[in-house]
This record gives sequence, C-alpha cells and structure tokens, in this order.
Amino acid sequence: MFSGAYTALVTPFNRDGSVDFAKFSDLIARQAEAGIVGIVPCGTTGESPTLNSDEHCRVIDAAVEAAAGRMQVIAGSGSNATAEAVTLTRHAMQAGADATLQVTPYYNKPSQEGLYRHFSDVAAVGLPVVLYNVPGRSSREIAIDTIARLSRVPNIVCVKEAGGSVDRVSAILSQCDICVLSGDDALTLPMMAVGASGVISVASNLIPETVVALTRLVLAGEWEEARALHRKYYPLFCDCFLDTNPIPIKAAMAMAGLMAESYRLPLCSMDENLKERLRQSLANAGVDLV
Repeated sequence: MFSGAYTALVTPFNRDGSVDFAKFSDLIARQAEAGIVGIVPCGTTGESPTLNSDEHCRVIDAAVEAAAGRMQVIAGSGSNATAEAVTLTRHAMQAGADATLQVTPYYNKPSQEGLYRHFSDVAAVGLPVVLYNVPGRSSREIAIDTIARLSRVPNIVCVKEAGGSVDRVSAILSQCDICVLSGDDALTLPMMAVGASGVISVASNLIPETVVALTRLVLAGEWEEARALHRKYYPLFCDCFLDTNPIPIKAAMAMAGLMAESYRLPLCSMDENLKERLRQSLANAGVDLV
C-alpha cells in the first residue's frame, strides 16, 4: 500500500501565530507537481504538539482538500492518550484521509503490552495504521516482537522507522509481513536496500523532486544512480537536523523563498552560526536561495 516518497509536511504560520492555510495549500500543490506519492500532515515536522484540537482537525481537512486525490494523505492523528488518538483518527477517516500515522505514546512510557493495546484500539477505528517508531521523541521503542504481534491486527499495515537503525528493518521483515518506510532521509537508501519500500521525508519539503527520484531509482534497481544521488544530497539530509526538527527545514525553506520562517514556542529560530552552516549546505546541494 505504501511505496515511494512521502513528505512529512511542515505547518506554516502567519505572523500572528495562526495557521497559514493558504500557504499550506500552496506547499501541497508543489508536492503534487513534484510527483510525491503522499503527504503526512500533523506529524512531528508539522509541529503537532502545538496545534490545538480544532487546528489539528482543520489541518487534516485542509490537507485532504488540497491533495484532491492526487496523492495519499497519511494523517498524523496519534497521541499519548489512547482516547484522544481514537478521536483524532475518527476525524481523519471522516475527512477522507487514506491512513493514519500513529506515534509511539510519549512521556507516560507504556509497557509493550500497553503499546499493543493502544495501537490495537486505534486500528479498530478502521483506518489503515502506520506505526511510528521514534524512540528519540517518545522514550519508548516499539519492540520487534510487538510489531510482529501488531502486524496481525487488522488495519495495522506499515511502520515508519525513525530510530536510526537499518538493522531494525531487517529484523522486522524477518519476523512479519508489514510495510516499512524509512523515517530518516539519510537512511532512505540503506533502509530500502534491505527491504523498506520508501521514506517519509523531511527534506522533500524543500527538494521533493530529488527524494522522488531517489526512491524511484532504488525501486527500479538503478543502484549506481541511486548511490550517486544519495551521496550528493547526504550532507543536506544530515543538516536538516542541525537543530530540533522542524527548525532547520523551515529555515531552509525560508532561505529558498518557499515560506516565511515561523515557529510556535517552545520551538524558535536556530542561532546564526547554524543558519550559516545550513545555508552553505543548501548552496553545495545546488538549491536556489533568495
């Protein structure tokens, strides 16, 4: 069901801090034109922790409307409260999303049994579920055995692996039949080499054509060309995480004239030294700057 390049969308804000829905729609149109397979609103990159419930639902609605059937919409509708995740997922399904991205519950640190019950309850809503393993954000890793167990639950069909481990892709696929997507741009090529079918990318907010090309080359078995593209953009893939995501990618998009640089506290602009390093990385990658 999931294959190729997906974009973990940023959420643009107006000067007064409100969501800039007009710009959001423009950014989605740009993704469609670049050939992106799907978009992921309201994920980590979309600053979902600072969206209130009404905004969260409105952003998902806007994403489905702007996508207009041209690409899949995997709605970020997870929470560390199971009841809230279920409510948000019901809304995403009613809005017309194709699937839901479900982050590992954070802060309350559930057991593996708790994770199993949490994701199973969300899956019962009826929308295809992409599990989101991101221990750096959630202080919990979804164990391989738990993923294998969850793969037998109806509607749980994929896992986004953002733990920085290529080995986990092999371990997952050796134990169960489930789709795996890379959650790290710098690991897209190696993860796909061992069986992942694509990536949920941060960098594709800025360079969607490049990420589309990389995944297509790998899926076509054009390894020499894929490695060359990976090597060219690897420094930029890494520098998109010079600071807490999505700070660098929003700064990069502003440097490229794609949007205003805007965040919601507690996130804020990175220091000028890091900005200069990012600007140089963009120039080295051939990104046009304003």
